[in-house]
Amino acid sequence: MKMLNYLYGNKVGQNFLESLVRKCHRHLGIGTGDDVYCSGEKNVVQKMTRLTKPPYCIFDVGSHRGEYLDVVMSVLGDEKFTVHCFEPSPRFFSSLSQRAANDRRIIANNIGLGKSSENMELFFDNEDASGTLTKRKLDHIGITSWQSEKVAITTLDEYCKNNGIDYIHLLKVDIEGHELDLFRGAEKMLRKKAVKIVTFEFGGCNIDTKTYFQDYFYFFHDLQMDLYRITPSGYLFPLPSYREIDEQFRTTNFAAIDNSN
Repeated sequence: MKMLNYLYGNKVGQNFLESLVRKCHRHLGIGTGDDVYCSGEKNVVQKMTRLTKPPYCIFDVGSHRGEYLDVVMSVLGDEKFTVHCFEPSPRFFSSLSQRAANDRRIIANNIGLGKSSENMELFFDNEDASGTLTKRKLDHIGITSWQSEKVAITTLDEYCKNNGIDYIHLLKVDIEGHELDLFRGAEKMLRKKAVKIVTFEFGGCNIDTKTYFQDYFYFFHDLQMDLYRITPSGYLFPLPSYREIDEQFRTTNFAAIDNSN
């Protein structure tokens, strides 16, 4: 131990260890969750097909230009399904709606989902950047000025009520640190076991929204849904109990699954 402390107790040794930790994290899925094409999320869509039968109802919340939609389509092909896409920003909705225009199975909504129905400000630092409902503190990476646009937000429960949706097979949520707000606006559907699988991102945005992995863990624990970390290989690593080591503020994807039926 003393020898290792000596070897690593310097700038070179510390940089080496940090590099090693980052490589390990990459295979754990920590810090790799922002690229839907190689994050392992595709396997969750495949798992949905093993756990449930079509026709599938999928919610893609935070659709951006339709990247996650690409993954869903690549797995389901000609299966019977409906994807409800939600993208509140007009900057990205036009691209999303064009992608969805020729497929009746895709319903594109120019709204966001949250904890209540209201109009809010969506902040972004450049035209190609995803927006967030919280103005982030990003001076450390050179982002100090923000633009904003007004967007409409409703709740998942309200949307399901208005559109006659009684079951969601897969709810994917990527809304820059406000995922817990959405879940709180979806408690009616969640508490009546009307959502089979939920996937969500956790990372740097949660620093700004002051939410922790602990909040998400106990939220789903109370709903008796099992929690997993999604790894790049597609393996779902089970998280049966809360651990402080899982408080990693680098973009990571998680899945919550109702295994009761």
